[in-house]
Amino acid sequence: MPHPFGDARDWFLEARFGLFVHWGIYALDAWHEQQHYRQRLSRREYRAFAGRFDPRSFDPNNWLDLAEECGMRYLVVTAKHIDGFCLFHSRVSDFTIEHTPYRQDLIGQIAAACHRRSFPFGVYFSALDNLQGFYPRADRAHESPAEPGDAPDLARYMEFVKAQVRELCTRYGELRVFWWDANRTGLEDRSINDMIRALQPTCVINDRGWDEGDFGTPERSYDTGADVPAPFARRTEACESVGSQSWGYRKDEDYFTPRYLMRRIDLMMSKGANYLLNVGPDAMGRIPAEQQCILREMGAWYRRVREAFIDAKLAGELTGNRDVLLTRRGNTVYVHLNSPPKTTAVVLHPITVLPKSAVLLNTGETVSCDINRLPALHREPVAACLRLYDLPVRALQGEVPVLKLEFEDGFDTAPPPGGGRVGGEA
Repeated sequence: MPHPFGDARDWFLEARFGLFVHWGIYALDAWHEQQHYRQRLSRREYRAFAGRFDPRSFDPNNWLDLAEECGMRYLVVTAKHIDGFCLFHSRVSDFTIEHTPYRQDLIGQIAAACHRRSFPFGVYFSALDNLQGFYPRADRAHESPAEPGDAPDLARYMEFVKAQVRELCTRYGELRVFWWDANRTGLEDRSINDMIRALQPTCVINDRGWDEGDFGTPERSYDTGADVPAPFARRTEACESVGSQSWGYRKDEDYFTPRYLMRRIDLMMSKGANYLLNVGPDAMGRIPAEQQCILREMGAWYRRVREAFIDAKLAGELTGNRDVLLTRRGNTVYVHLNSPPKTTAVVLHPITVLPKSAVLLNTGETVSCDINRLPALHREPVAACLRLYDLPVRALQGEVPVLKLEFEDGFDTAPPPGGGRVGGEA
């Protein structure tokens, strides 16, 4: 377990895979979750959306059924995005689900459904609220323009934020994740996260709020430093959406390929991170069929290979082959073909020890391997090394193959007497 808390928050490091849900009134126009900001709508224009939001057929159990099927073990939903619309009732805002035709507290329903299943529940909450005229705008990223009558007041705004955080932490039972976003003020105020921890001791908090939080949050592939094949230096949860254009519902979305998403999950989990994969339900709260299909493909693959991430650490020092990722747990080594395979074999120089078994986790089939003297290594002091061959790479073009190699106790890279083969001819 990378960087354990040593307390009740360690559930997060064991869960590893979660479902992120971006849902709000922006789903009505099916364009983008930042529609108010990106289309430069006035607050009056955007407020009108609330009068059309009425997801009467919404059932949070459908989300949870899908998440559990895919091997996901916690849920984070947008209680409030930068648009300021709240899926919960709030005493300090009138831009909430209570003031729509639907009226019912959606966060309350989702939380209750999670609690019935003992499924960890968390909320995304934007530190920026673009519908408040007292928010201290300064023309920073994601901040909508000032409007006539605005009265910026940082102290008042911070009290507003604290009031809504307290509402979320005291009304919905156990809260397991508080996922901040969009603190554009640059202000640090540790008292806010301290309050969350006091009210919700099992809750983990990310790093996009008012202090560094409990874990980092590399998003998509924006942070190129996160792509370096080295363990994360702190607790980390990478996040990505199934759609490339939007995190909220977009009717003509350009979806990522399953293999691309598998590669991202494989890389980040191999480095020790959790992974939060997002969907954007439509205005009725239904996850679109294509998004469900993508999640199911991810889930089917993840369930087969997840053991390669559990209590396993990067072990790139075992080989000079940079076309693969290696993770290791004791005498078990996992070979991740994160980059598209170039051939039907994987060469793991300078390992010269045969595993006692070799299995392709994707299919469960045995992998042929030998200690082979390879022409390409003729200049090396030891030209023989472990080779995994006849891999069914064509059949697995849409997946990230992961191979499991189990070695004898005391495994290292030293050559064994006599060499040999596993899974092939003697």
